[in-house]
Amino acid sequence: MPVNVTETAAREIDSIIRQQNLDTDNVRLRVGVKGGGCSGFSYLLDLTEVQKESDELWQFTYTRRVDPKVAQAAGSESAGGVATMAGETFTVRVICDPKSYLYVNGTTIDFKDEIMGRGFVFSNPNATTTCGCGSSFSA
Repeated sequence: MPVNVTETAAREIDSIIRQQNLDTDNVRLRVGVKGGGCSGFSYLLDLTEVQKESDELWQFTYTRRVDPKVAQAAGSESAGGVATMAGETFTVRVICDPKSYLYVNGTTIDFKDEIMGRGFVFSNPNATTTCGCGSSFSA
């Protein structure tokens, strides 16, 4: 089963990639786990251009929306930016090493922006317990 990325999470990842001026064709979101955290394993997210032959790869393509304020500022002479056109597509490429995949297969990554905080959240069908913060689990 793939590691899924919701449209909301994909838009946030795309925004981070563009803010950091990374190469959108070569950058990947590496998903992994490491030992630790309050429940046994912690999730890892990293933007990288390094993909190994043994990595699993999934691609998610969405249509880009444009915030009217951003488009107006980018199109103005004083901003000096380039407006992104609504309707353009973008692809988020997700990779995972084989060992981590044992623990995260079928996981859905979402992004929440709420009063109590903002960040990526994980819905992992393999987790038997999760911590209160949602960034660690046991399987």
